[in-house]
Amino acid sequence: MAKAQESINLIDIFSEFKDFKKIDKQTLINVLEDSFRNVIAKMYGSDANYDVIINPDKGDLEIYRNRLIMEDDDVANPETQIALSDARKLDDEAEVGEEITDKVEMASFGRRMILNLRQTLASKILELQKENLYLKYSDMLGQVVSGELYQVWKREMLLLDEEGNEMYLPKQNQIPTDFYRKGEIVRAVVVQVDNKNQNPKIILSRTSPLFLQRLFEQEVPEVKEGLIAIKNIARIPGERAKVAVETFDDRIDPVGACVGVKGARIHGIVRELRNENIDVINYTKNINLYIQRALAPAKISSMEIDEESKMAKVYLQPDEVSLAIGKGGYNIKLASMLTGYQIDVYREMSEQDLDDIYLDEFNDEIDQWVIDALKAIGLDTAKDVLGKSKEELLKQTDLEEETIDEVLRILAAEFEND
Repeated sequence: MAKAQESINLIDIFSEFKDFKKIDKQTLINVLEDSFRNVIAKMYGSDANYDVIINPDKGDLEIYRNRLIMEDDDVANPETQIALSDARKLDDEAEVGEEITDKVEMASFGRRMILNLRQTLASKILELQKENLYLKYSDMLGQVVSGELYQVWKREMLLLDEEGNEMYLPKQNQIPTDFYRKGEIVRAVVVQVDNKNQNPKIILSRTSPLFLQRLFEQEVPEVKEGLIAIKNIARIPGERAKVAVETFDDRIDPVGACVGVKGARIHGIVRELRNENIDVINYTKNINLYIQRALAPAKISSMEIDEESKMAKVYLQPDEVSLAIGKGGYNIKLASMLTGYQIDVYREMSEQDLDDIYLDEFNDEIDQWVIDALKAIGLDTAKDVLGKSKEELLKQTDLEEETIDEVLRILAAEFEND
């Protein structure tokens, strides 16, 4: 009776996986049959002459053995052959040369084999779960998912989806100002699904430009319906982003539609991205106009474009330079990312500044990275730099004191010579 109970438990396991693990019925039938055949092969050397019949709806599981009837003295392999005298105990009309089938009771497997069978079944089901999880999330690459924060580590956060599957949000894929407590729901985009050693790992991101694009699709119906196309996105996560949009329907204002009345549509996106400032601009193939729009709110006086090297020299009035560069240099950096052009900003010289010199002309004496650091804070001429104290330069740049002293010496010497 104890042995029979073991077979019932196997069907219970089958039903449990069917109900809770989202694996289709036919697949589970195949797995259960394979598991039994593995055990039969281990016990008897082969499963070729066995039939495993499973009816999961009724909980029926039967095993039958097929053997060839031989004369009593000619039986060489009792697993594939049966003596005529024994065959007639099962069927009075059995004859030599015929095949006879008898039912194999679960009790004949023995307790050890039953335990082995259960372990084999559990292992195969686990493999199926992993395969299904990998396939499911591979199809969800680029989609936004939600997960409950389960644990926070130094390098990543562990989230659980609604089925309890694990998803990982690495530190570098988190917005710098992200802060969540255990149990809170986190939204992110699926960017990678690894399957190393048949062990799926789902990687999420909140810093990817694709996450911002998906948020626009959720908040702006015209984007979701394809009436407005998002052409380019540039992001400095948690700080600022620029989004270029386009429509072929003259009745639609793409920028206005994305922002919404009084910013109603974009407000939800900004909040999700921890108050990331989002600029939406009209896309154009006219690179001059595109760069002008990307550098907004600054107003450009003139521009020189080198399409081959993807470089643009932009000239502005002195009071527009700081607007073009933006706080922390974000505006010009994002404009370059958005347009694909390296943008250099130059201040237009007034008559009294004609004797000034652009910093780029000192690149034979001053390293270019030092010049770029100074230009990043709005200082693009020698007199701009000399107009600042050493203390101000130290505070506003990441340059070493020795470097700044050397720069000031070189620039001051140029005007002393004059």
